[in-house]
Amino acid sequence: MVKLRLRENEHIAEAVKRFRKLVEHAGIKKEMRRREYYEKPSEINRRARRRAERRNLMQRKMTQGQGLA
Repeated sequence: MVKLRLRENEHIAEAVKRFRKLVEHAGIKKEMRRREYYEKPSEINRRARRRAERRNLMQRKMTQGQGLA
């Protein structure tokens, strides 16, 4: 949970800016977007598997590129 205390003599615009940064840093916006619609478990697993495949592909490319140098 994000808590924000208004500082003495702080303008509302500055407080809102600090609040936005806190929310962004806490990952609340990202979590809200992720939960906006129901996603089937199979879709979650498929996305995770594709992400892992891309990550492995990039790692293989990086190690092959370093071996050639």
